[in-house]
Amino acid sequence: MAVLIEASDLEKRFGEILAVDGISLEVKRGEVLGFLGPNGAGKSTTMKMLTGFLEPDAGSARIAGIDVSDEPKRAKRQLGYLPEGAPCYGDMTARGFLTFIAEIRGFDRDEAKRRVAAAVEKTQLSSVLEQKIETLSKGFKRRVAIAQAILHDPQVLIMDEPTDGLDPNQKHQVRRLIADMSADKAIIVSTHILEEVEAVCSRAVIINRGRIVADGTAEDLMRRLPYHNTIAMHVPAGRAEAVTKALTEFAAIARVETVGTANGRVRLRASPHAGAPIPSELAALIRSRLIEAEEVHVERGNLDEVFRQITTSDAGTSHA
Repeated sequence: MAVLIEASDLEKRFGEILAVDGISLEVKRGEVLGFLGPNGAGKSTTMKMLTGFLEPDAGSARIAGIDVSDEPKRAKRQLGYLPEGAPCYGDMTARGFLTFIAEIRGFDRDEAKRRVAAAVEKTQLSSVLEQKIETLSKGFKRRVAIAQAILHDPQVLIMDEPTDGLDPNQKHQVRRLIADMSADKAIIVSTHILEEVEAVCSRAVIINRGRIVADGTAEDLMRRLPYHNTIAMHVPAGRAEAVTKALTEFAAIARVETVGTANGRVRLRASPHAGAPIPSELAALIRSRLIEAEEVHVERGNLDEVFRQITTSDAGTSHA
């Protein structure tokens, strides 16, 4: 698949602050990249350099093979951008603003009308089209900004917090829209909502202090957790020792640990040996043989825990 987004050794300083420190990445057609990091990590700065809204101090960015610094207008024709805060002209109506965007994108009157109608349908804006943007709720303002980003059907979408301010139903709708568009586009989604990464992203990059500290699928990242693919269960406190002994007699189990006690029950965690049967099969075997074990399940962990582990343990010099 074609690489549509390329960053090579991007660097940006603001005075003495090194905000982005040599970031390189590629996003191919058909990929949705979740771009994660704590506040101040350099996410928005990186995206602004990718879109040509900030000039890098070093390195380069290419959109659909076009250098953003050398040919900014040509690159931006291939790009839809939802900036942080979703700024729009508040004194324009939603329809007027989208029509204005279509016209400055170069569409004639009929094509502009068709493009606006398609974007409105995708973002479900028909009920507020004649309202001034400044009177809209935060969620509707966000949807207007998403509509302008997709209006020209770009090859590349770069979206900074696309579901910020949306209610659960609206979030679901935007996630579905991203998934529907992803087949023929390269998409970067910056988000603080880590469940969003599992919901819509095929890959995730975590940055911290202006550097990439992790890159992989959600499953790849969760494998970093020490208890990923272990088998957890609850047993009556009086039977914990006997169950622990029984678990250690399973040839596939490497070790068993106690991880908590509450309400007369002990929580145990069993770690399989490398090369053991897949954890779901092993969990089923434990359920069938140990009647004292309750709530037997395979632990995957979650991205919140991975995020905390990576961004709090990442050592390095002080950056933004």
